[in-house]
Amino acid sequence: MKPGSSGLRRLVDEVAKFGAVGGAGLLVNLGVFNLVRHVTDLQVVRASVIATVVAIVFNYMGFRYFTYRDRDKSGRTKELTLFLLFSAAGLVIENGVLYAATYGFGWDSPLQSNIFKFLGIGVATLFRFWSYRTWVFRALPGRGAAVGAEAFPDPSEPVRPPQRARV
Repeated sequence: MKPGSSGLRRLVDEVAKFGAVGGAGLLVNLGVFNLVRHVTDLQVVRASVIATVVAIVFNYMGFRYFTYRDRDKSGRTKELTLFLLFSAAGLVIENGVLYAATYGFGWDSPLQSNIFKFLGIGVATLFRFWSYRTWVFRALPGRGAAVGAEAFPDPSEPVRPPQRARV
């Protein structure tokens, strides 16, 4: 690994973890959406909002305990408040796309609903990634990630032996 590339490596690792949690959240979101549409008579956007809320809860657990487990944990109330605020904005983005397709263009077959639900999730995901990493799961001061019991040391950094106290 070239010098100075550890920051890029951390970003790539973060994007991969965010994608893993997000991919699982996508399956939860689409699964709940189709289940609610199949077993109830709720309108498309209402079923989508329910599915999005379930996915938000699922994603918080994945982001806090997997993707961003090495981030600052000191202000959980503030973190959760910001997470819910930005998730609500993502919910509006995601379901706004579905609403426009369904009620603006009349595209409301099950296939069309799933396509526009998926597109809305994609647009909202870009917003969520930026907002979560910037405002919700803030990096600790210093390196950007603490090396502790829950994190692995960066293998590209040299190991330095402890210095002896001079007498």
